Amino acid sequence: MKNKKYILLFILIAGYWACKNNNDPNSEKDSNAIAAPTNLNYSVVKVHAHDTTSYTEGFEWNGNTLIESSGNYKESKLHLLDSNMKQLIKPIILEDKYFGEGTTLFNNKIYQLTWKENKVLVYDAKTLKKINELYWPYEGWGMTHDDTSIIVNTGGSNLYYVDPNTFKVVKTLGVFNNYGYISNINELEYVNGKIYANVYMTDNIIQIDPLTGKVTAIADLSNILYKVGVKEDPKVKDPGNVLNGIAYHKGKGTFFITGKDWPVTIEIRFN
Repeated sequence: MKNKKYILLFILIAGYWACKNNNDPNSEKDSNAIAAPTNLNYSVVKVHAHDTTSYTEGFEWNGNTLIESSGNYKESKLHLLDSNMKQLIKPIILEDKYFGEGTTLFNNKIYQLTWKENKVLVYDAKTLKKINELYWPYEGWGMTHDDTSIIVNTGGSNLYYVDPNTFKVVKTLGVFNNYGYISNINELEYVNGKIYANVYMTDNIIQIDPLTGKVTAIADLSNILYKVGVKEDPKVKDPGNVLNGIAYHKGKGTFFITGKDWPVTIEIRFN
């Protein structure tokens, strides 16, 4: 009987501590929870013009030259703009069979993805003369680079680090927040050890830790066109005319953002 009392007392104590740990926010279980992204606030620096026939897919500064890739079949192009958003040289018009997607500059070469055609078009950065074509077995969406690799996505939740010479995948990184993996990742920009990405069909820009894939911050730009005086939302004309395009100007420390067929490119600073 005495032993039974000790056993019962042990069970009650063990149950108490189990319940306490499950409800304690400082318990080990809760300490391993994924933190929600912080809010990434911004201020508008300047409003620039944007070609309303450019269905923007890729956006990147090379010094004071802005590289823009635009999509849609029979309308896709690659062009170089100056700081006043004027054409520097004659743009490259893609063949009708290609839908232009993300672009990035790496080692004096401009790489341009195509959507479903499994082609990566490679150009000389100054002349836009095509110098190579590479194979990419998946859909092409956004593209950027770090010091050693080109980073590509396919509209899912993964970022693929590829060899610039062969476009073979060397690393895959899943992007997630406190709710799970994030799909529809689109245009990309690598800035100061962070990756910024548009999320397709939203007005959000997310900041990603390239070591873990975790979304560390999120910027809500849902009212930015209204803020800068654009009277008609381009999505009224076409629901696909969404925010897409992130280009960081290193010299100014500002981001230039735009959208598909938008009338403006907006220079902002994240606070």
